[in-house]
Amino acid sequence: MIDNLPNLIAFDRIVSAGSLSAAARELDLSLAVVSKRLAQLEEDLGLRLLQRTTRRQTLTEEGALFHAQVVRILAEVAAAEALISRRRESVDGLLRVTAPNDLGRRWIAPILADFQRLHPQLSVQLDLGDGLADLVADGLDLAIRFGRLEDSSLIARPLAPNYRVLCAAPAYLQAHGEPSDPAQLAAHRCLLIGEQPRADWRFGGEPPVSVRVRGSLVSNDGGAVHAWALAGAGIALKSIWDVGDDLAAGRLQRVLPGHSIPAAPLHAIYAHAEHLPPRARLFIDYLRERLRSAWRWEPAPAAAERTFR
Repeated sequence: MIDNLPNLIAFDRIVSAGSLSAAARELDLSLAVVSKRLAQLEEDLGLRLLQRTTRRQTLTEEGALFHAQVVRILAEVAAAEALISRRRESVDGLLRVTAPNDLGRRWIAPILADFQRLHPQLSVQLDLGDGLADLVADGLDLAIRFGRLEDSSLIARPLAPNYRVLCAAPAYLQAHGEPSDPAQLAAHRCLLIGEQPRADWRFGGEPPVSVRVRGSLVSNDGGAVHAWALAGAGIALKSIWDVGDDLAAGRLQRVLPGHSIPAAPLHAIYAHAEHLPPRARLFIDYLRERLRSAWRWEPAPAAAERTFR
């Protein structure tokens, strides 16, 4: 019967308007089209719904019973359309976001809490992890990630600038000295994120420089590396989003500030550009605004001592 929805609408208008010609005017259709829709409906049902003469029309007994159900069907359709229309513009349901551990705890979690307070009908689930999640398989609305997008089937929207810095606690630099050249890092205690005890730290410039460093402490958790750096255990390579507050407060100090390190931009990644639910679309806009308002981008490598308002 849903395939006959235009015919049902025509039948209802014919009954409510009192004639085929009046229904045609209301529907902005020709009289022939409205008459054909009624005839098709009667043929499909195998029943006559209206008795028509040149002067008047009346519902048959079956037509009156059927019309009562048609009114109910059309009301349900209208209610369903109104519900979906409201959902297209409303912010409710469950918003599922994944983000890296450090960034998620320090930035994404409080911003999500503020966003939920603005939209009390919304529920939020934040999954933290430094690994790459499968958005579709895991049922996630979006992921917040550093770096380039490798899967071309996903959509990436830039959120805010980012750059990485070498940093260490003042106590470490006082005890072990401060390197003045990237090559000197090979002799320092370095704090590595990952699983391998060695890594290549790359620097920009002409030509670019790559230094093989040894990890005195290695962890797959960026928060642990951050804690080691604060404790004076060595030199860490971290995102400015993770250590910006510590640099500003003096708990950490830039190492080799005159040498730039390739940036890993911050993106919102999602599976489908079309039909993105309002909760995800509006949160991306909100997150982008909040992150950019917290960040004063200064591309010069040495301008990292105070980049957060």
